[in-house]
Order: sequence, then structure tokens, then C-alpha cells
Amino acid sequence: MRFDILTIFPEAFGEVLGCGILRIAQEKGAVEICVHDIRDYADDKHRSVDDRPYGGGPGMVMMCGPMFRAVESVDAAAEPSARRILLTPQGERFDQEMARELATQSRLLLICGRYEGFDERIRVGIGATEVSIGDYVLSGGELPAMVMVDAVTRLLPEVLGHPESAAQDSFGQEGGLDCPQYTRPPEFRGMSVPEVLLSGNHGKIAEWRAEQAKCRTLSRRSDLLNKS
Repeated sequence: MRFDILTIFPEAFGEVLGCGILRIAQEKGAVEICVHDIRDYADDKHRSVDDRPYGGGPGMVMMCGPMFRAVESVDAAAEPSARRILLTPQGERFDQEMARELATQSRLLLICGRYEGFDERIRVGIGATEVSIGDYVLSGGELPAMVMVDAVTRLLPEVLGHPESAAQDSFGQEGGLDCPQYTRPPEFRGMSVPEVLLSGNHGKIAEWRAEQAKCRTLSRRSDLLNKS
């Protein structure tokens, strides 16, 4: 799978893309992640990508010209044509279901805004799906892009160390939260690992985990049960 990311701060992605699961996925050849500077597509010596809004008001707005040139040039540079994602707080809420759907694509183009947002003609004209990671405003689309790349990548075949890891995560195949997890030592500061996990009875362990996951989901995110 290939990710193309458009941003005016390409340096923001270095550490995130170079460690952990994302580094391993790239080394395995499961993903290719290409970061592009929108300023490279500006048409003036100042490499301008924003301007004052018509009608007045505070802040600056991302301009059409550099954005359209960047999207069209980057999309045309590889095959197949990318699924275009415009990262904006006004978009559809990103969740695990969307991550699973995007993981079936062969190429995604993530477009990071800044300032007061995009010229409306960018929204209308580039044919992108608008996506938000939550009901709050960030300084730009870079952090949402990182979130989406990580969430989608870990769903790809052979990326995680165990094939069932993604399915057992919170919001996995059952749609609820994950069960409690424990590791050594068996007792720590008066807190003990449940006996069933030490029993070696895998059937009982599976039942316990399923019941605990259901109880945790009911107490913390009952809305997830209502969705299913």
C-alpha cells in the first residue's frame, strides 16, 4: 500500500514514520510512505500557499493553485490513482470501521490543511473524502494524517507480529473494547493476576476475556454495543 501525504511541514513526519510499527511495515515492503511539500507547487518566489480571505476576517486560507497542482502532480506520479482524503474538522469521523475500509485501498493521498482551512473550491474540486479524527480543532492536518497512517497500516497483512493482534484490539472484529491484559509478575503491590489466566485452560481463558471485554464496553462505551 502507498501513502502520499501533502503538507507544508514535511519535517514533522520524520520521527513518527521512522519508528515502531510504521518503520517495520516499510522495511517489510508492506507500505510505502511518501511525504510531499505543498510549497514546492507554489508559483512565486516566496513559495506562498495561503492568502487573506475574501470578505475579511482573521487568519489565512490555503490557496487553490498550489493545492490543485500538488494533488494532481503527486497523484499522476504513481499508479493506481489514489483515494484522496482531505483532513478537516468538518469531515466524516474517522473510526476503526473506516480504517478497515481504507486498508483495502492500494493507495491513499492525505491532504493536510493549515491556518483557517481550505479555499472552498479545493473541497469542491479535488474529489476528496473529508475526514476528521474528532470534534476539536488542531493547528493542522499533520497529526490526523499520522493517526490515519498508523491505524490503517497496522491492519495490513503481515504488519503486526501476530495475525490476530488487530482483531483482538479495542474496536476490532466485535466492535467493542479490549479485555484487561496482564504480564509478569503474577502479583504486584498487592494486585494479582486473575487465576483463570494462570490456569492454562484456554477455553476458560477465552470465555473470561470475552466476558471482561463485554463488561468493560458496557461500562465505558455502551454506545459501541448499541451500534452493533
